[in-house]
Amino acid sequence: MAAAVLGIVVAGGAVPDAGAAVDGVRVLGEQVVGHDVEFGGTVVGGLSGIDYLSGTGEFVLISDDRSEKGPARVYTARIALGEAGIGPVSFTGTKPLLRADGVAYPPKSVDPEDIRVDPWTGNYFWTQEGERAGEVLADPSVRVARADGGFVAELPIPENERMRADSGPRQNQALEGATFAAGGALFVTAMEGPLLQDGPGATTTAGATTRITVQARFGPVLAQYAYPLEPVFAESRPAAGQASNGVTAILADDTFDPTRLLVVERAFAKGAGNRVRIFEVDTTTAATVLDAPIAGARPVAKRLVADLTDLGIEAVDNIEGMTWGPRLPSGERTLVLVADNNFASEQRTQLIALAVR
Repeated sequence: MAAAVLGIVVAGGAVPDAGAAVDGVRVLGEQVVGHDVEFGGTVVGGLSGIDYLSGTGEFVLISDDRSEKGPARVYTARIALGEAGIGPVSFTGTKPLLRADGVAYPPKSVDPEDIRVDPWTGNYFWTQEGERAGEVLADPSVRVARADGGFVAELPIPENERMRADSGPRQNQALEGATFAAGGALFVTAMEGPLLQDGPGATTTAGATTRITVQARFGPVLAQYAYPLEPVFAESRPAAGQASNGVTAILADDTFDPTRLLVVERAFAKGAGNRVRIFEVDTTTAATVLDAPIAGARPVAKRLVADLTDLGIEAVDNIEGMTWGPRLPSGERTLVLVADNNFASEQRTQLIALAVR
């Protein structure tokens, strides 16, 4: 199938001039995929995870469609990146994700969120959030698929992340971010928000604590760390109580250093919009909370790398995916972010490219 170019350049000052920078991070540009465009018999949207294949120059993206507009699926795409900015998104393929029996997931049976390409095998490791709705308690999971979508395996998750009536993830606050670390020997995941047993979510006056889990690539869970979330940047309006902040993506900062990660915190307040910040995390001095209460445990250390508002991007949408892209001639690394539009006409499938020194 020929590639389909579905990107458009956002004009009218929504993106600052290339070179706008804050502390070693500058904006290369932005692209937006048109709403409800079709590719390969599917509706493109809900893009909540992205990874880069340096060998082919393609990107892999996962849709969080719960097999309602089409089968749960992945896309491949080409996106030109360079000093001149970011080019249109050219989709090159799409594959449905399949269950162990080789059948596509039925509607509402799975909720895909993030995707990483295994540097050892080329398989796709992807997370899904499960469900907490009334009497339905479906565990989140990490699943492995071949590049053609065929099922390979499912990794274990910590017992504290299982859906229980009075413990485990909140609804729509479960396994969100994922990344390989230590050259592919480790797989690291992050919960979007605090578990029920870990206290309330973030508010405008107080942050919250969620969890980052480290496991061997073939399954065993090795450690779990407390991650402190920032307070929400603004109260919702006109009614209060409709604002949140959570982790939507993580990424190994260095391919071989398992202790340093980049984390996206995406806050949303109804009537006020989104605020997206990228933090660098160091787990070196953190205490493991795998089999211990999170209260009082030493959390990971974190420092702000970039606030997209400070970079002059006027309309930041629902950023949920992050990956390193190709290195620039300057020696900077490109960092690509993707926004999940929730298949809603008032939101955008937005890709933002940054250059990081």
